[in-house]
Amino acid sequence: MAKKSIIINQLDNVAVALADLEKGGIYEGVTLAEDITKGHKFALRPIKEGEDIIKYGTPIAHATRDIAVGEHVHTHNVATNLNENLEYVYRPVDCTLPAGKMRKINVYRRKNGEVGIRNELWVIPTVGCVNGQAKEIVDTFKAEYGTEGFDGIFTFPHPYGCSQLGDDHERTKFMLQKMVRHPNAGGVLVLGLGCENNQMAAFRETLGPVDESRVKFLVCQEVDDEIEAGVGLCRQIAEQMVKDRREETDISCLKVGLKCGGSDGLSGITANPLVGLFSDYIVSVGGTSVLSEVPEMFGAEQQLMNRCKDRATFEKAVKLINDFKDYFRANGQPVGENPSPGNKAGGITTLEDKSCGCTQKSGSGPVTDVVFDDGYVTAKGLNLLNGPGNDMCAVTNLGAAGCHLVLFTTGRGTPFGGFVPTLKIATNSELAQKKSNWIDFNAGAVLDSDFATQLEKLIDLIVEVAGGRQTKNEINNTREIAIFKTGVTL
Repeated sequence: MAKKSIIINQLDNVAVALADLEKGGIYEGVTLAEDITKGHKFALRPIKEGEDIIKYGTPIAHATRDIAVGEHVHTHNVATNLNENLEYVYRPVDCTLPAGKMRKINVYRRKNGEVGIRNELWVIPTVGCVNGQAKEIVDTFKAEYGTEGFDGIFTFPHPYGCSQLGDDHERTKFMLQKMVRHPNAGGVLVLGLGCENNQMAAFRETLGPVDESRVKFLVCQEVDDEIEAGVGLCRQIAEQMVKDRREETDISCLKVGLKCGGSDGLSGITANPLVGLFSDYIVSVGGTSVLSEVPEMFGAEQQLMNRCKDRATFEKAVKLINDFKDYFRANGQPVGENPSPGNKAGGITTLEDKSCGCTQKSGSGPVTDVVFDDGYVTAKGLNLLNGPGNDMCAVTNLGAAGCHLVLFTTGRGTPFGGFVPTLKIATNSELAQKKSNWIDFNAGAVLDSDFATQLEKLIDLIVEVAGGRQTKNEINNTREIAIFKTGVTL
């Protein structure tokens, strides 16, 4: 018989339903006082008003009234503990990982020494005013020439690049520049208007060195027919790209982003721990994993800080957390205003509850670096990356930081994908079956199997995706970007 409930940690005073449970049933030695929906929590012992709710062995909330044994524990009777900045103390723990088995993948080796897992031609607008022209260039190119010999031509519309000031403007420019340099792009056409804030001359000046045979620039106001000119430049780029061939190398070259969206009560039990095991694997063989979504570290941040490789990295992690809390307060918003309605319906009660599940994706390895807005992931191992939890912003941040692909766990389901392959991992088998057109991997299978077996299957799939197998977001051509905005709009 399949297990119907679970106590995640022996210190917990709540258990989680793995199936819909009826009032009067006995689970974990407790008689249920009411029906408990799958993914939701019930009390294992009496919990007094003000007492902490313990899940994952750590407080995730406090009771707002007395809670009886077997009673549903959720938003109606608990509240977050989050509020002000905390005084963090560095208590380093041993994060040594056993060496994993090296796997081989087939990738594209770029002129600058980086590797890409796709050989795509990208048309990147510097300003939202030319989104339509970028799309017409892509459509015209495909109609006239096709994409034989490379992995497709795509554009990534956005509403920014003008009427922005200061750091807000610089962030847009810098994010687009990082996309231009991304190794999954075998070539890029940078498309501008001419009168925008994000001027092409300034963009090129701070872009850094690029392969000029593969990166071209076009300002629409400077030519008579921007579609004809754009298609012509794309043709020049494609002539170089079709010469590219995959070559075998170690999987340690991969940079893998870690993201969750639409979490449910099983996220921290199935999908996120499974992704955490993959993070430990890729780190153990010399590769790189990247955890973002800073607000979804709130409540679990001390655990991450204790895994920092040294005090300097710990101090950067403290700054990462406190800066984001300051951002919330500067905009008059409470630090703990999360989770979303969908999260709550799935059994997530507070931000700490979500965070303790979210950070499972990082595994147990050491944090080797913390990367802020102006950075690019360069350190091997587990990195923490600045950015919000919003799905589009977070995946865009991960891709722009250099991730080749993103592992995206979900308990509610989403068709979303970023500008890099976005591999969707379901927390439960029902979702994986119902939305098989969205979901790439079913982590719900660990409930009927085991983590070791499913980890090997996930590694096999990632090897295939790195070698060219399309993810569901690629098959559905769901490729979006969203640039995190904090400033005023003129």
